[in-house]
Formats: sequence, C-alpha cells, structure tokens
Amino acid sequence: MENPFVIKSYKSKELFCDREKELETLIRNFGNDTDTTIVSLRRMGKTGLIYRLFDEIKIKSLDILPVYVDIYASRTIADFIKLTAEAVLRAFPQESSIGKHFMKFIKSLRPQFSFDTLTGEVQLQIGYQGIAEKEHTLKELFEFLDQQNINILLVYDEFQQIREYPEQNIEALLRTYMQTLKNVHFIFCGSKKHLMTDIFANAKKPFYSSTAFLSINKIAKESYSSFIKKMFNDNDRTITDETIDYILDWTRLHTYYTQSLCHAIFANGAKDVKMDDVKKACLEILQQNEMLYLQYRQMLTNTQWNYLIAVAKEGQVTQITAKAFLAKYNIGTPSTSKRLVNSLYEKELLSNVVTKDGTYYSVYDVFMSRWLEREF
Repeated sequence: MENPFVIKSYKSKELFCDREKELETLIRNFGNDTDTTIVSLRRMGKTGLIYRLFDEIKIKSLDILPVYVDIYASRTIADFIKLTAEAVLRAFPQESSIGKHFMKFIKSLRPQFSFDTLTGEVQLQIGYQGIAEKEHTLKELFEFLDQQNINILLVYDEFQQIREYPEQNIEALLRTYMQTLKNVHFIFCGSKKHLMTDIFANAKKPFYSSTAFLSINKIAKESYSSFIKKMFNDNDRTITDETIDYILDWTRLHTYYTQSLCHAIFANGAKDVKMDDVKKACLEILQQNEMLYLQYRQMLTNTQWNYLIAVAKEGQVTQITAKAFLAKYNIGTPSTSKRLVNSLYEKELLSNVVTKDGTYYSVYDVFMSRWLEREF
C-alpha cells in the first residue's frame, strides 16, 4: 500500500494539502503578465507548490510550458547557464519542434555532452573564453526561449544563490536580460528571506519592485486536520481529532515535519491510530536523528549550544533581550543574546518569522527542537 503522506517533492493533486489560494495567485499573476517572488522557510512546501502548479497547468491544458531550475548547487554564472539549459532540455520533448530547435541551439555552443549515471539525464559542459562570452551565451539563451511561439514559465528555486557568485553586477545583468522578454515569465523562489527581500524589495537593487511577493506560510490547522483524517480514512484506517491535534501541535504545522510524522505513523501500520502510536513514532524519529543532532553540538560553542537549548525549551522567543529570558537561561547581556541569535541564524539553526505582532525566533529544525526540549 502506498504511503499517502508524501515527503519527497510532489506526487499528485490528491496527495497535496491545500495551498489553493497560493495556486490561484500564481496562475492569476501569470495571466496578468506578473512575475512572482515566493519566499518561505525551508521545508514549508514551496517546491511542492511549484510542482502542484505544473500539474494544474497540465490538468487545465493551459498554454504554458513550465521549466523548473534549481540553482542551489550553482557557484558561478556559468553554472547558472548550465543548469538553465539542462532544465530546458528536460522540459522540451526532443522529438518536438521546439525540442529540435533547442538542441540545435545548444549544439551551436559546442558543449560536451554526458549523462548522469543514476538518472540518465543529459549533462552539459560549456567552455568559455571569458566573462563576456558567458554573458553573451546567457543573453542568447533567454532570447531563444523568447522567440518560441509559446508562453514559457521559468521557475528559479533558491534564487538567492546568485549572491554567492563571484561575478560582478550579476543582478543587474539578469534584470537587463529578463525585463526585455515578452514570452518568458518568471517565478523566483528562495528560503533565505533576508536575501530575497534585499534582492527584490531594496530600492537600490536592480530587481526592485519587479515582481509580486507571495509568502508561503503554515497551512491552516483546520485544513491540515481534514487532510490527515481523509488520508487515513481513504486507506481504511481511523484516527481521532484529538490525536491529529497532537500531531499538528508537536510538528508546529511546519509542512515537512507534519508530513514526516504522519508518514511514520502510517508506515507503522496501525489500523486504529491511538495517541500511543503517535508518541511511538515521535520517539522513533528523534532516535533516528540523534546522531545528526549530536554532530551539531560538535560544530557549536558551548554558549551557542546552550542558547539553542534555551530557544527549544521556550518553543519560540519574541523578546530575545528580555530580562526574564536572559536570567532564566543565564545568557548574559542583551548584546550577547543578539550576537548568539545572529550567529545561529546565519548557520540556519534558528529561524525568524515576522508577523503583525512582532518577530519570533525558534529552532529551525522542528524535530531537533523537540529533541533538545526532551534531552536537556
């Protein structure tokens, strides 16, 4: 029996929870020639949403050719070009007219072709004489896509990675090329909120005010609760509302962690899921990840580690300089607390969420937070 709680990417509309408003927004933005910037915490479901969008495009037979480009592993503009070209190759059927034209275009760049030994997918290696040739190739690539008689949707995931490139003025270069395109539309996704905000909302930057923003937040508790119950019931299993509430509270409605716990509970095989079954799965997850969490301890100073424990025990902290918080965990001065928050945030061990009521900090990995809370 297939486990209905998907923890890797996307499988189908039926196994995807909610996000209908976000999906509607993305389709509406595209229809109104508006590019979109998606910002969310890691593992909140933005990549799954993108594939849900691609599925909806297929279901509704929309005149859109979607292309997904993950640039997380890129380090240079050459990597950016390579990953974009490889993604287009995967998206365009080689036997189609556009696929044949694109292959002809790629061959004009005189690349070296190879194949991934695991996936069999085409890999490209393009040689360049210098930065000017790279810039020209990127311009040609975008122009080729724009010249096709079809609407193309280019989705760049982890777009903030361009900030790591050694090339100067990469944002200005990309903006210059992208803003002239008429048939190519963009979605820019990122998990580092401060960088994505600086790229797209800083008036001094080239991409300023060029897109609509879409934040991917936690799924509403009622929607997630109904989804979980349906997934169990559709597979001839039962689960109580009280048990589901415990799951959602323990995972803090963070999509990946909620899916992972439900996946583990389902995999354990109980037909009538009780609270003991849920707590058993929780403990198994913490035990499976314990060695990883202990490795983090080796990477941090004692002060950083103790601060992480303090935040975990609080669940979330809104006043990092409050006297009560500092005294309770022997943190020291407000400046020490700020310094520790900044260092752990940079290491992506703490997350911060800005709401109308203020900013709160929590341990990024929900399971690690629960482990710290339990063990210390």
